[in-house]
Formats: sequence, C-alpha cells, structure tokens
Amino acid sequence: MSPTTTDRVFQMLPTRVRNRLEGCIDAVDVLSESRDPRVLRSLVPSGIRGLILQRAKRGVPTLVPSHHSVHFDWSYPNDHPKMRELYRRAKRAQWDADTDVPWNVSVDPFDTDKPILPDDYFEVERLEEARVPLSPHEKNQLRYSLVAWMLSQFLHGEQGALVAAAQVTEAVPFFDGKLYGSTQVVDEGRHVEVFHRYLHEKLGKVYPINDNLYVIIDALVSDSRWDMKFLGMQIMVEGLALGAFGALYRMTQEPLLKYVLKRVIQDEARHVHYGVLALRDHFQNNLTDTELREREDWAFEVALLMRNRFMADEVYEEFYAGSMPRSAWREFVSKSKGMTEFRTVMFNRLVPNLRSIGLMPARMRAKYSRAGLMRFYDGASADELTDERILSELDHVGA
Repeated sequence: MSPTTTDRVFQMLPTRVRNRLEGCIDAVDVLSESRDPRVLRSLVPSGIRGLILQRAKRGVPTLVPSHHSVHFDWSYPNDHPKMRELYRRAKRAQWDADTDVPWNVSVDPFDTDKPILPDDYFEVERLEEARVPLSPHEKNQLRYSLVAWMLSQFLHGEQGALVAAAQVTEAVPFFDGKLYGSTQVVDEGRHVEVFHRYLHEKLGKVYPINDNLYVIIDALVSDSRWDMKFLGMQIMVEGLALGAFGALYRMTQEPLLKYVLKRVIQDEARHVHYGVLALRDHFQNNLTDTELREREDWAFEVALLMRNRFMADEVYEEFYAGSMPRSAWREFVSKSKGMTEFRTVMFNRLVPNLRSIGLMPARMRAKYSRAGLMRFYDGASADELTDERILSELDHVGA
C-alpha cells in the first residue's frame, strides 16, 4: 500500500499543524455523514468543540454548556410501578468496588496463558501490508496499547454516563424515575472507579477520550430535552456499551477483568431497562410525527457514527504518526477481524431496544438492513431480560 500525495504532504507538516488540519477534515467527514439537517444541527457545536478545538485533550477540565430544566414534584407520587420495582432491584444489587472486587489478582497484560484478548484479535501482522515491520516485542506492545485504549474509552464513556444520569435524574418528569435515577448515578460512579483503578493499577496506561466519543457525550450533555438525553445515553451509549462489555467478557481470559465486566454488565442492563421504560410510552403518546422521525434518524446516524469512527487514532498518534499515513492505520483498524466483529456485536443489545421503544418503523428497518444490523432485530429488549437470563446468556449462549 503506497501513500497518496495527500498522505506524503501531511507527513511533511509539523505534528501540531497536521493534527489541527486532520481535525478539521474529520469534522467535515463526520458531519457530512448526516443526511438530516436536524441531526446535523444537533452535532455541529459538539463537533467543533470536540474535533476541531479538541477540548477533551487539553489536559484541563472541560466545561460543556447545559440547558435542561429541572423537574420537581412535591407530592412524591408512585407514578411508575415498573420503575419503582426497578429501583428496588437496583438497591438489592449494589456492590462495593473496594471490598467486592478481588484486586489482589495479579494482571500481566503480556501473559499468553491468560490473555486479555486473543492474539489474533487485532491482527497486528496486517500492518506489514502498510510497510510497517514490527518485532515480536512491538507486536505485543501494540496489542497491549490497543487493549488499554479500548478500556480507556469504556472509562470515559462511564464518566459521560455519570454526568448524564445526574442530569436525567434532575430532568425526568416522573418521580419513580428520579428514585431509580439516583441508583444509576451511584452505579456510574462505581464503574468509573473500577475501570480507572484497573487501568492505573493493572495496566498502567490510560488514553485520552476519542474525539468522536467526546462529540456524542458533549451533544447529549448540552441537549435541553430530557428524552434526547435518555435516548442518547440510556439507549444508545449504554446499549452499545452493554453489547461491547458482553463481547469482551466472552473473549477475555483475564480473571479480574472478567469479574469486573460481569458486575458492570448487570448494572448496565438495568440502566438500559430504565431507558426503555421511560421512552416507550413517551414516544408513542407525547411526540408529533415530526419529532418522532427526528429521533429515529438521530438514533440511526449516531449508531453508525459510533460504529464507524472509533479508529484508535490515539494509539496511532503515540506510535505511528511519523511512520505511516493515518489512512493506512484506519484501514488496518477497520478491517481487523476482531475489531470488525466487535463493532457489529455491539449492536446486539441496541437494535432490540430501539425496536421496543418504537424507533424501528419500516423505513428505518430498511436502513438498518442496508447497514447489516437487522440480524439483531428479534433479540430480547432490556425489559425482557432478568439478571438470571443475562448471566446465563453471557456464560453459555452469548449475549
């Protein structure tokens, strides 16, 4: 694979200039993927902040504008019995990241007997097609770095979920939803804790947030509509994370990570269940056809953005920015067998939930079919999953 003229010109530019130009190009590419002007308008401000200004990578806390209304109900009604039961279930399922996780387990990310991911998952040998020869040590280092990158994105996504859960608890217009939401805030704080601790204490490496993940989190946190926060975080981000966690759980042979993922998956299943309960009636009874269509298109386009745009650029910038074109790196990531399957399997929980909340009419089913995602359509939605079924599927037939 020979570099194009554009690639050669980019390689000659100073790193800071090259990164800024590539950020602008990425922003145009991401936003041009949207065919709906309403979706485009919702993503443009976040795209500028995340892709061009790269606010998440400045090494300082990020300030995101937020404009939602806070909803109080001083009568404290029991206004959603199914959500009240979910609240009880969540209280019974709380766990302590300090005392319930076996942190004494030793983790060696280079251990071939208990690999975090199979050696052929990333197919690092394919980089030789891009004329990047790697020694055995460099191949192991790349696998280790890609695992750390993937888990780092889980960590950053959990912080986004923590903030969004707090906002949703403020904004949701039914009181039983606020009670359940309080347990999700605790859950998300615990998930941030365990992923951060695993990365720091066991892997010794944390990557910054991927720019495209930042764009989605920024867009959700800054949106003023409570149901869009629900749709974006509870159904989209949490749903895709649930599929990703399940895939990683089944592939990893590292016992500590496997234990952490099992506990997190049980929490995440309740979070998505919460979103299904909250949105199904709302979408059917409280939205105009135009508003519902906007949410159908938004969900589809954000789903494809999350599938197509996470190319581990942060690993590229650390190791290969001066030795290979970014386009060659992205082709390597996009075509690696494990990554291809991983990006698809993430949808095994999302698609049934979109069906359950009414965002999969015939016109959308055709779009998901063209994207190769309709094979998950008949799967179980979050409200059909018990804790026992979730664990059974993880350990036996696959989630």
